[in-house]
Amino acid sequence: MATIQLGIIMNGVTGRMGTNQHLIRSIMAIRQQGGVQLSNGDVIMPDPILVGRQEHKLRALAETHGLERWSTNLDECLADPHNRIYFDSQTTVMRSESIKKAIAAGKHIYTEKPTAESLSDALELVKLAREAGVKNGVVQDKLFLPGLIKLKRLIDSGFFGRILSVRMEFGYWVFEGDWQPGQRPSWNYRKEDGGGIIVDMFAHWRYVLDNLFGSVKSVSCLGVTHIPDRIDEQGKRYDCTADDAAYATFLLEGDIVAQVNSSWAVRVDREDLLTIQVDGTEGSAVAGLRNCRSQHRVNTPKPVWNPDIPNPFAFREQWEQVPDNQLFDNGFKIQWELFLKHIVTDSPFPWDLLEGAKGTQLSELGLASWQERRWIDIPELTV
Repeated sequence: MATIQLGIIMNGVTGRMGTNQHLIRSIMAIRQQGGVQLSNGDVIMPDPILVGRQEHKLRALAETHGLERWSTNLDECLADPHNRIYFDSQTTVMRSESIKKAIAAGKHIYTEKPTAESLSDALELVKLAREAGVKNGVVQDKLFLPGLIKLKRLIDSGFFGRILSVRMEFGYWVFEGDWQPGQRPSWNYRKEDGGGIIVDMFAHWRYVLDNLFGSVKSVSCLGVTHIPDRIDEQGKRYDCTADDAAYATFLLEGDIVAQVNSSWAVRVDREDLLTIQVDGTEGSAVAGLRNCRSQHRVNTPKPVWNPDIPNPFAFREQWEQVPDNQLFDNGFKIQWELFLKHIVTDSPFPWDLLEGAKGTQLSELGLASWQERRWIDIPELTV
């Protein structure tokens, strides 16, 4: 049995997602479990080097987790042959150029999304990676959430019959920063800094819709900036130049209609921050991040509309829980393990830079639909 050490450059890991989901709950969790076990008995052991611009944050993060490797010099890290993988969780405006450097250095690429600020830049990354012959992957974490895994189980079983529609509600209230500090960085609300909920969330909705229900064929989108100004991290008021809510309709393969509301200006009155209702000819289901409830055709009750009496129905009690039937690990960690196996054993990993570019494409066309107030078809991407 051999231990395969994989040096991983983790750029931008001092940010919220980089620290919590990618470093602590993925890479450190993999190290603590003894690595990724392969079928031949070998073990992949990730060896991260933390990279960023602020030395004090990197040093503190490394010391907290018992890591010795950290650097503020990306070029030196890229020049080290021990580091075979480059991971990027920086802000979107900085991501593309760093990935290009890593590709030029011959590193395999794993990155957060959006992969670039524009579709043309995202497709350039695909082209460069193919020409360099480096493996690549994009984080598509929601596919590995327990609720969506259960939903996929229902879809694959034929539970729904012909799927008719999908309704997705996502979001929560992000504090404006005056009474309480905002729980999202202020750049999210400045278009010039890569902010906006369409750019952020459509990258997710593309892979969720494509992988669960069918390819997205067209989009109609309305974006809104509900909160016109906020207070930043330094206590200064700033103008919000990016959208904080999006109300979209997508037409999917098979004429499935998907209605998707995304908002950072909505108070939660549902079972989870994300809920997905799927209705089909034979049954329906509602999935959240961890749970999924179903209602089959033979168990569908008969509600009666009578506005003259109090509602006698407890509708949510009329659904059945889809059981776990398995242990669910952290979704980010699951995909990290699959990518590490892909690098070492060449096992399949379909979530590549081209899949990431599809998310950027949908964001661009969603923004165009909003600006032009019309439906827009989604062309097939070619490189």
